[in-house]
Amino acid sequence: MKKISLLFVFLVVFSSSFAQTKKKQILLIGSFHFTNPGLDVAKVNTFNVMTDKSRKELVNITDKIVAFGPNKIFVEWNYKKQDKLDKFYAKNTDSLLNNKADEIVQLALRSAKKLGHKKLFAIDYNETSFPYDSLLKGMKEGNQLDLLKSNEIEMVNYEKTQNEKISKYTLTKLLLDLNSKESIKIDQEWYIGIANRAGKVDNFVGAYLVSEWYRRNLYMYSLIQKLTEAKDDKIMVLLGASHAAIIREFVKNDPNFEIVELAAILKLDVSLK
Repeated sequence: MKKISLLFVFLVVFSSSFAQTKKKQILLIGSFHFTNPGLDVAKVNTFNVMTDKSRKELVNITDKIVAFGPNKIFVEWNYKKQDKLDKFYAKNTDSLLNNKADEIVQLALRSAKKLGHKKLFAIDYNETSFPYDSLLKGMKEGNQLDLLKSNEIEMVNYEKTQNEKISKYTLTKLLLDLNSKESIKIDQEWYIGIANRAGKVDNFVGAYLVSEWYRRNLYMYSLIQKLTEAKDDKIMVLLGASHAAIIREFVKNDPNFEIVELAAILKLDVSLK
């Protein structure tokens, strides 16, 4: 009887310990901007997500997201304007889906409405700078001609590669590619391998740009952490691919969360929803 009691106590303690260490799952989706505003340093073409083929893909992708079942969905919208996001979310769904080619609408809002969520969660932080012109000036003043050339080649190659993919890939393949290890690595390597080196020995314009970029994403991740409640075991985060690449590194070092890959979600059986 004593052995049985000890076994029972062990099982209770083990189960409790497991429950405490179980990580929350984050479906982290890095995306291109469906309505490309042309504000990024690299200039790429716009992909039309409103074609019949892309619309069918959006239905399929969001059905798979529903099968995953996130409790909350976070989006790249200024966190200080949550009230405007709430009003936007409350608008006529069919009208938004039929007329607004935006990733927040077509992926996040579409999924949230199917899941019966009452809102989307804004996590973007915009009070940082990205002094790209100063970065180039710092390279020139530092006589870093090889670095300037490397940056130029990097930008040209990126634009060419992405535009080729946009002309050939389906929407699903584009999203999978943006979230692949290769694409994530290329994005991160620019910040550390090129941008961070810019400037003379006593000019840290490159490190400043990189630190501001990390700060913006770190603040965004802080909002994800704060807004994820104990009852939320699964969440979805939809951000520009460059943001997602950095957020991914934060998640890896956070004992409370683990990443679920988009590729894995797209393999889910939609009958699970």
